[in-house]
Amino acid sequence: MKPGRELLIVSILIVVIKVAAFAQAGAAADTFPPFEQWKNAVLAGDAAALKAMYSTDPPAQVRTGGAIQDADADISFWLGLKPRSIKVDVVRKEVRHGLISFIFRAEVVSGPPSGQTIKLTDDQGWQQQGEQWRLVGVERTDSPQLGQPANMKKDIYPASVDAHAEIKEAEEKAAKEHKRLLLVFGANWCFDCHVLDLAFHRPDLAPILAANFEVIHVDLGPNEEKNADLVKQYEIPLNKGIPAMAVVDSDGKLIYSQKNGEVEDARAITPQILVDFLNQWKPPAH
Repeated sequence: MKPGRELLIVSILIVVIKVAAFAQAGAAADTFPPFEQWKNAVLAGDAAALKAMYSTDPPAQVRTGGAIQDADADISFWLGLKPRSIKVDVVRKEVRHGLISFIFRAEVVSGPPSGQTIKLTDDQGWQQQGEQWRLVGVERTDSPQLGQPANMKKDIYPASVDAHAEIKEAEEKAAKEHKRLLLVFGANWCFDCHVLDLAFHRPDLAPILAANFEVIHVDLGPNEEKNADLVKQYEIPLNKGIPAMAVVDSDGKLIYSQKNGEVEDARAITPQILVDFLNQWKPPAH
């Protein structure tokens, strides 16, 4: 192995170890010091301090409402609120792909002239660059219409479950009850998978599901490599994101699979979109 390569590997290991140690140090508390600094800068209206917290190499990407923006847009949004207070509920703080994924729900009381309370969900990706932690990615959902989970502790996708056996059993049950199968591909680490699951328990959605579908959660695992044969069989394009759904007849025939990440950003869609989807693909009346 060449000396230069050895140094590169050592540098990468040091960064990974630092990220893991930083996350472990704060694991017991729902806090993350760089986030607290960011929040304090927002409350202080300190544009310069905020700007220094966003990565420039690579440039931070901000996603909101399906649009990709830059750091200045995110900074302008928060400073434009002129917040008097920000109440934060932490949904997740964990290491993913060498980043700190910090997801929180917030109630922001804005200052004059509006003085209103704004609810939103923010998914921040933090990376250690040298001695500084910086935001490299943000996915913000303003005024979400679907419920946002308070945490991600629910085991929606148990690792021990055999999805193949579940599908076979569901097909037999669906044939007897004149239903279809709704396969939901996802993973426990996926925030939007938890949003979708929470939506399925809404009073306007749960009765439609119960009357027309057998719901099967297909676990993709930590790296989206599990149940690859089912992903292929039911034509799920993982490059479009998860969760993703497929509708299957009781005889195993694929009726429909989502191809364009229709519920990948579940946190930003409306209940009516899901109602329309379920009504469109429920079995025909007999």
